[in-house]
Amino acid sequence: MTVSFTHLHLHSEYSLVDSTIRIKALVAACVRDGIPAVALTDESNMFALVKFYKACNAAGIKPIGGCDLHISAPDDPRPWRLTLLCQNRDGYLNLSRLVSRAWQEGQHGGRALVDAGWLQGSACSGLIALLGRDSEIARIAMNQGSDAALARLRPLVQLFPDRLYLELTRCGRDGEEHWNTAALLLAAELGLPVLASNDVRFLTQDDFDAHEARVCINQGRVLADPKRPHDYSNQQYLKTPEAMAALFADIPEALENTVELAKRCTLELAFGTYYLPDFPVPEGHDLNSHIRELSRQGLHKRLAKAPLAAGHTLVDYEARLERELDVIIEMKFPGYFLIVADFINWAKQHGIPVGPGRGSGAGSLVAWALQITDLDPLQFNLLFERFLNPERISMPDFDIDFCMDRRDEVIDYVARKYGRDKVSQIITYGSMAAKAVLRDSGRVLGMPYGQVDRLAKMVPPRPLDLTLSDALGRSEKSKKETDRVVKEFCEAYERDEEARALIDLALKLENLTRNAGKHAGGVVIAPTPLTDFSPLYCEAGGAGVVTQYDKDDVEAVGLVKFDFLGLRTLTIIDWAVKAINMRRAKTGEAPLDISQLPLDDPKSYELLKKAQTVAVFQLESSGMQRMLKDAKPDRFEDIIALVALYRPGPMDLIPSFIARKHGREEVEYPDPRVEPILQETYGIMVYQEQVMQMAQIVGGYSLGGADLLRRAMGKKDAKKMAEERAKFRDGAAHDGLTGEKADTIFDLMEKFAGYGFNKSHAAAYALVSYQTAWLKAHYPAQFMAATISADMDNTDKVVTFLNEACALGITVQPPDVNASEYMFVAIEPKVIRYGLGAIKGVGHGACEAIVAERV
Repeated sequence: MTVSFTHLHLHSEYSLVDSTIRIKALVAACVRDGIPAVALTDESNMFALVKFYKACNAAGIKPIGGCDLHISAPDDPRPWRLTLLCQNRDGYLNLSRLVSRAWQEGQHGGRALVDAGWLQGSACSGLIALLGRDSEIARIAMNQGSDAALARLRPLVQLFPDRLYLELTRCGRDGEEHWNTAALLLAAELGLPVLASNDVRFLTQDDFDAHEARVCINQGRVLADPKRPHDYSNQQYLKTPEAMAALFADIPEALENTVELAKRCTLELAFGTYYLPDFPVPEGHDLNSHIRELSRQGLHKRLAKAPLAAGHTLVDYEARLERELDVIIEMKFPGYFLIVADFINWAKQHGIPVGPGRGSGAGSLVAWALQITDLDPLQFNLLFERFLNPERISMPDFDIDFCMDRRDEVIDYVARKYGRDKVSQIITYGSMAAKAVLRDSGRVLGMPYGQVDRLAKMVPPRPLDLTLSDALGRSEKSKKETDRVVKEFCEAYERDEEARALIDLALKLENLTRNAGKHAGGVVIAPTPLTDFSPLYCEAGGAGVVTQYDKDDVEAVGLVKFDFLGLRTLTIIDWAVKAINMRRAKTGEAPLDISQLPLDDPKSYELLKKAQTVAVFQLESSGMQRMLKDAKPDRFEDIIALVALYRPGPMDLIPSFIARKHGREEVEYPDPRVEPILQETYGIMVYQEQVMQMAQIVGGYSLGGADLLRRAMGKKDAKKMAEERAKFRDGAAHDGLTGEKADTIFDLMEKFAGYGFNKSHAAAYALVSYQTAWLKAHYPAQFMAATISADMDNTDKVVTFLNEACALGITVQPPDVNASEYMFVAIEPKVIRYGLGAIKGVGHGACEAIVAERV
């Protein structure tokens, strides 16, 4: 006879405090043990629900969503546990609201508490409740008797009619059997079902020690502390249905009820549909007509100030614009473009610096026309299909750089426009990385600091993704990349028993989710309250609200991510330009518009050729400076290429690029037809866009199809590559290319596709590099004053920048209590006055008070 049982009370690593269970391993164990359904009931959060749901569905396991909540009541100072499971969509929405409210309004003593008064009427609809050993009812039953427990239980039965279960556990913990006996009596009295559970916290019994270590890390205790609480048992692992059947052989209905309850849970999460807020449009327009009108108007405004790109006519621009608009409208993305354009233009109108572009979005002419980006894609041969591919349905993704100091003003504008309950930043999770987990493990084991520190320092800081398994040579990656193996770490593991015990523990804990934080720039805007899509999380006091789902999961449930990134360089440029324009106003000169700089300024290129690039965006490292001296860039296209090449992988191409530029190496093209697209990089494939264009020209691909080919090449799927190679050969044969020649070109493309760079991103960032170089070349005092002011709290950087100012022939006057401002200020073309804010021990408030008093 087949034994049936479902685990309905389980914590994963995302509980952060008391579990070592990884989602992938959980699902694999369920498949192995023949468990057809499983619930996830993490501690006061739903962080992992989407990951859990997807992983279960992919493996043929039924996922059941839920949560362990802590309930507080005014007449009981001790919160009690209530486990809720989502029966359906209503239950999911109600649980999302309860969990969100607990974090926003109920934080106390490090916990998110649900006020018992919130559990009223429709707030409990669609939710199934489990009351176990840690519930209020159990506490009353064990301390005051069954009559008192019955009195307290009856209102809960009314709240959860036909949806209340009494949970029984046999893990060997204090009070379990007392509660089990009481629960059976209460169930008989009120006709309630009982439920077998193992309150799971780890996968196997062997994981108990690692689980206890995790608990101690969270509590700041050591394992050997005789006073530490022992709240868990070594039996709280994912037992097989057979083991649970043996454990509850005397109460078979408790096993059967787990299966029946699982059948009652029918929640389905929908993926693949995107939801945007309604963007207001003028009367007589819809989103489609409005974006067409704004784009056409915007293009003509742009072209009134900027010359047409060489080799292009106005007809080319208008045709490209209409083609992009057709794709955007066909893919139903006008609202997205209009929302982005709206908050960017609001920022510009309010004097908040915005970057010229970032990522593949700079390849869109519509984005340029709407003022989203500041690069003419036709001028730099940037491809729209690299950004939005009509042959691959996915959301567009504009990453926008704002001035670091004022980015939050833009987010606040969006929240005011669409509603604060519909706008939020996105959560991110920190994990127990290699070095940190070694130190934490050593601490809970009570090992001497010096011994642990010595082991931790053996693990190198690079590469950033190095794991302890890599360092020991156990991972697949370390077998391919042998430089990941750390010899002395391996030797310590082999010869030192204590080191081995420490490392073995750390290996079990490594990369477990440790804490929750805020994504650097991700913001979501929902059409209805956010809790309809994702529960919310926040810091104590309700500050810093973020979604409980991370960036991948919010997109999975249909929310669109907008990236509001803070870039310090934009702040520096803004400060410098304001100082420059104050000076120009005094001399009667027109104000400087940083967006209208000529890109062929000799003085700027002279600075780059000499590699005088301290404080120049992206070009200030010693390696970059050596490259600049050798390359001697003399056109903007060179800056774009050098920004793209100076990365691991393509770095090997730099010597050939430089030699070809200066005529020391012959420039060769794999096919005469691709010379126009490879000419600017001297026959070398540097950009992803060049790979796409070669596929189009030689292989007969559409640009959309070429983008799919580029992506496939990056994934190195042998079967897919064989199919694409055949397709490429067929396309090339139409123009008379032999199979051998087609293969040679395909191999070349495949090689470069692996590390080719996004030209749109390189061009946008090269523009910021050029702007900072121009400012340094023409207004060195104002630029250096702004640069130093941006890093006044970093003494090492202040010293470096002061030395650079001196090298530029700038005099830096010492701080003067009667003359200095808080920031560094250029008072003459070659004179900077020291800022009070850079004086150690003098706070911002004191500096401002000094300046105010002087006035």
